[in-house]
Amino acid sequence: MWASLCASRELAWRLTVRDVSARYRQTFLGFLWAFLPPLATSAIFVFLNSQKVLDIGPTPIAYAPYVLIGTTLWQMFVDALQAPLRTVEQSRDMLIKINFPREALILSGLGLVGFNFLIRIVILVGTFLYFQIPVTPWILLAPLAMLMLVVLGTMVGLILTPLGILYKDVGQLLTISITFWLFLTPVVYPPPTDGPAAILSTLNPVSPLLITARDWMIGVPSEQLPAFVAVSIGTVLFLCIGWLLFRLAMPHVIARLGG
Repeated sequence: MWASLCASRELAWRLTVRDVSARYRQTFLGFLWAFLPPLATSAIFVFLNSQKVLDIGPTPIAYAPYVLIGTTLWQMFVDALQAPLRTVEQSRDMLIKINFPREALILSGLGLVGFNFLIRIVILVGTFLYFQIPVTPWILLAPLAMLMLVVLGTMVGLILTPLGILYKDVGQLLTISITFWLFLTPVVYPPPTDGPAAILSTLNPVSPLLITARDWMIGVPSEQLPAFVAVSIGTVLFLCIGWLLFRLAMPHVIARLGG
């Protein structure tokens, strides 16, 4: 597995360049599409909160930057979740005709996730400057929590990919599930402390990672640290299992595609 990962680096880089070029070259707005999802989601909830349609409650900082940071982190997780299936699906013909390390596809998907996030850093920097959010030493830990969000998304996407290649229903269901998952995660509202929402937030593996990442970014000591550590360890473990299942399943998937 490790040898295949190392052997796939050059191909992964070429595929990443291809995917980035293809994704933004044939669009009128170009790189603006990397900004639009978190900005649009944030604008909707800021408007609803300002009109008292939603009762969000108090947040550690002003609501606008709070939700903007949250949606940017959420979009990074969603990109990582969708990347494995999307990348493998786009390379279906190449999989059938050419024998190469399949890890190259996963790495190229992660490369696109990283590229999109580098673009969205402009949003985060602009948010901190415009709303004058103080930068504290806690922000140095934020990349660790962001990395775990990407690892969690990749892990789930990796496990779903073989089945998703064979059955389009998986991709459709994933798209619908992402919307529900957003509302079950404290992205646009503070973490609930009681009731069913608090239970769902506790059981949601994305919650401690996203909450901790946002807390560290805005300079707030995270109360989710024990859950963050537990979810991170479990995520790395299941990533290894998902990687193994991916390697075992893909030859059978390719055989069915070729047949």
